[in-house]
Amino acid sequence: MSRADLFVVCKNPDCGAEVSPYVTECPYCGTRLQKRAPKLDKALQRAHRSRRLGAPSLGRLRPGEIPGIRPDSSPYVTGAIILATAVFWIATRAAWLHPGDLVAVAPLSAHWSRLFSAPFTYFDQQTGSTLGSGVYQFATLLAIAIFGWLLERRHGGLAVAVLFLLGAVGGTALAVEAGTTTAVAGANGGALALVCAWAVPDLLARRRHRDYSGDLLGTGVIALVLLVMPIARPEANPAAGGAGIVIGYLGGLVLARRRAP
Repeated sequence: MSRADLFVVCKNPDCGAEVSPYVTECPYCGTRLQKRAPKLDKALQRAHRSRRLGAPSLGRLRPGEIPGIRPDSSPYVTGAIILATAVFWIATRAAWLHPGDLVAVAPLSAHWSRLFSAPFTYFDQQTGSTLGSGVYQFATLLAIAIFGWLLERRHGGLAVAVLFLLGAVGGTALAVEAGTTTAVAGANGGALALVCAWAVPDLLARRRHRDYSGDLLGTGVIALVLLVMPIARPEANPAAGGAGIVIGYLGGLVLARRRAP
């Protein structure tokens, strides 16, 4: 377009304003300049719009799910562990079951089924009551509730169930086979397995000088309480706790490697 085509002069001698060549009337005095506005040059015409791509579909959302974000799974397995412990506690308090028939004692060949009942039973062998082991039960269930829930959010319920059973049942079996003279009860091995499995990713990040979001100090305090529990409660066998630590650490390594990109 030449400079002369950039504007036209209003025909009204009292106006004489320079206006756009693409208007039909002078915007200042209203004088009719042309019948219709000229067509735009092809170079100035808007480029043809490309075909719009369809928006990606995320599928049907589940209740409470935010688009693009995977919802947290409910801690069903962790809740089931705590509920099972509560059922055993009620059954022993109501005298429906005797705690002495649920704890693990040697030889295992005659009482192998107690490996699965002992982790849910908290029994004071000295007094023959379930009341004396209340602190042990509270500390263990608190650790299971916290770290079982966190692990279940991260890895799902199957991982929590496997870690707890290996730590609790395997730790109880190891404690009995170690030749202990006291009955083995409670799930300190299972609780420590969950605690250690949760702490493994943060420990790896700390060793590599990377940022991590967990509270290793608080986790260490809870683990230490469970480790020294056998001093006050003989049924919380240290061999069971040690087995829980090893199982939790190895399981945490496997889970961390599976979750890594």
